[in-house]
Amino acid sequence: MAEADPTATAADTHFGFRSVPLGDKQRLVDEVFHSVARRYDLMNDLMSAGLHRVWKDALVSKLRPPKGDRPFRLLDVAGGTGDVSFRTVEAGGPNVTAVVADINAEMLSVGRERAEKRGLADRVEFVEANAEDLPHPDKSFDAATIAFGIRNVPRMELALAGMRRVLKPGGRCLILEFSRVDVPGLDAIYDAYSFRVIPGLGRLVTGDAESYRYLVESIRNFPPPEVFADLMRKAGFARVGYTPMTGGIVALHSGVRI
Repeated sequence: MAEADPTATAADTHFGFRSVPLGDKQRLVDEVFHSVARRYDLMNDLMSAGLHRVWKDALVSKLRPPKGDRPFRLLDVAGGTGDVSFRTVEAGGPNVTAVVADINAEMLSVGRERAEKRGLADRVEFVEANAEDLPHPDKSFDAATIAFGIRNVPRMELALAGMRRVLKPGGRCLILEFSRVDVPGLDAIYDAYSFRVIPGLGRLVTGDAESYRYLVESIRNFPPPEVFADLMRKAGFARVGYTPMTGGIVALHSGVRI
C-alpha cells in the first residue's frame, strides 16, 4: 500500500497520499465530488455491496428521531445528496425536519431532485455551506450528523467545534466514518479490494478512477477511532464514544453538547 508524503510540512495537509497546501485541499475535494455527484449514490451501493445502507440505518437508530408530534431539527453536515436526512425524517414523526449543509453545489442539486421525487422537499432543506464555517445560529438544532464526510474537511477541528456550537444543550452529534479494520486477515482483503477494485469500478460507472483513488487513500489517512474521539472531546463534546461496525471497516462516533 502507498504511504503518505514524507515531505509534508506544517503548512500542508493530505489529499489522499499527496501532500498539498492547506488552502488547496477544499478546491481539490470540490472537484472530486463535482465529478462523481450524479453517480455518487449508485457507487456507494456498488462499493459497499449495499452495506452503507445498514451503517446509515444504525446511525438513524441511534439518533432516535421522535415518532410523535415533537419538533426535531437535524443538521446533516456534508450531507450532499440527502441520504441521512431522508432516512431521519422518514423514521420520525411529521415535525422531524432536516437541513443538509454541503459545500458542493452539484451534490446539493442532486439532493434537491431526490427530495422532490420522495415528496420530502418541504421537510429537507439544502444549504450551500462550508463545514468549517457553518452559517447557522447557536443552539438551533436538536442533532447534528456527518456521514463519510468529516475526513474530507481540511480542518476537522473547526467542523467539530461548529457542530457543537449549533447544537442545543443535550443535543447529540453522530459521525459515521471509515475506520481501521480489526479482524485478522480482513485487513489484507479490504486493502486489495480498495486499491485494486474500487478505482476501476469508479472508471466504469462514473468515468473517473482518480476521484475514487483519492477517496480510498483518504480513508487510510483518517485517524484511528480513539484519536478521533479525542478530537471530539477537544471540540467540547461530552460522553464521547464510538462503536466499530463490520469488522472495524466503519465506526459510529457520538458526543453530546452539555
